[in-house]
Amino acid sequence: IIIVLMIIKYSKRLSSDLIWILLIMLFPLIGTLLYIILSNNMKRSKVLKNINENIENGQKYLIQDEFIKKEIDTKNLGQLKYISEFAGFPVTKNNEINYYSLGDDVYPVMLEELKKAKKFIFIEYFIINNGTMWQEILDILKEKANSGLDVRVLYDDMGSFAMLPSNYPKLLGKYGIKCMQFNKLSPFAGIIMNNRDHRKMMIIDGHTAFSGGINISDEYININSKLGVWKDNGIRIKGEAVWNFTVMFLEMWNSFKKEDNDYNKYKYNFTEKYKENGFVVPYGESPLDDAITGEDIYLNIINQAKKYVYIYTPYLIIDTDMINSLILAARRGVDVRIVVPGIPDKKIVYDLTSSYFYTLIKGGVKIYTYTNGFVHSKVFLSDDEIATVGTINLDYRSLYLHFECGIYMKDTNVIKDIKKDFEDSFKESHKVDEKEAKNGLFKGLWQAILRLFAPMM
Repeated sequence: IIIVLMIIKYSKRLSSDLIWILLIMLFPLIGTLLYIILSNNMKRSKVLKNINENIENGQKYLIQDEFIKKEIDTKNLGQLKYISEFAGFPVTKNNEINYYSLGDDVYPVMLEELKKAKKFIFIEYFIINNGTMWQEILDILKEKANSGLDVRVLYDDMGSFAMLPSNYPKLLGKYGIKCMQFNKLSPFAGIIMNNRDHRKMMIIDGHTAFSGGINISDEYININSKLGVWKDNGIRIKGEAVWNFTVMFLEMWNSFKKEDNDYNKYKYNFTEKYKENGFVVPYGESPLDDAITGEDIYLNIINQAKKYVYIYTPYLIIDTDMINSLILAARRGVDVRIVVPGIPDKKIVYDLTSSYFYTLIKGGVKIYTYTNGFVHSKVFLSDDEIATVGTINLDYRSLYLHFECGIYMKDTNVIKDIKKDFEDSFKESHKVDEKEAKNGLFKGLWQAILRLFAPMM
């Protein structure tokens, strides 16, 4: 009872935590133990406290341009106001954006930009895996570090588990590359280290950044993919918006090694005037504050849509708030379409994903399974006006437990490219009908059991 009351008191969004309450009520001992281990409310390790302090300190570098602020207020652009003032990430203009619908397409561009680096390269990824992709990147990093550039690599120790040796930072250090593991696993503390760094970002000289869904591993560029076509995306930004990514990286890096007293030395002074005139705002998601930035942005896009909402997600493990928003949008005439994998990477997780199909389809939402392979993209697109591309999945862990990042765009030229990507994917996907989505007794029971454990998947 005490644990249940604590959940109610400290919950960021009760609709998402109701599953914990049900699990604890049905299985008091197991449910309580799992909540203590896996939830984000029961612990604040020294590492996480240090990260939170650095994120708060980094806010002084994220200052909103007054002219853009005035434009946001004058045009009553509520979503941009939310991201800027509540989430704390300045909205920018003067950017050039390129969207790449596959990792295969963005990867050569990444290599090209890395080769042009003159001052620094910052890399932060959930997964770095030895293979063709990483080796080609690493060869460039070695050359740049040898030339005196500030080269830093930050990767998540759990995401890259068994892919890199435990002493990898030391090995890279021999080449002049600074390298750190995020929240390093240990036999004793690893089980409670549930907050992972799921971000993907590469920053070059402060003027160019890459993000999106891809990690640094061969399957993301369709080398040796065992799941058919690995459908993921990348995005390149040149311009003022890169500063948001630079600050996010430095906040995380300095949480583990206090190295930078002044972030401004990494800020690029733009004299270039880019043609793009829309709004661009890279943003971060932290499990350590009171905001649920990623989910709030997703919900606002759905709730404000007038014509359509298109969604890519590898995992569809959603709470009642998200379900209701999707169905209400469909019922008011919005064309709501969700593309999920046709070939899943985890069967149990896919069984849980498909457990939501019938309810959504019956409510008017269209579900597509990408028949060519596995969808790893995380994209929302609405009304030819708004898009967000990033690392945030539609599952409990991504929305509430992990450090994430995304790029919110309004009225940018690249939105037409994102729409074309969706239109191509619809043609390569199977539309699930209501009859197909309806489950029999035993499968329905299995999926109901899986939903009890949704926060762990």
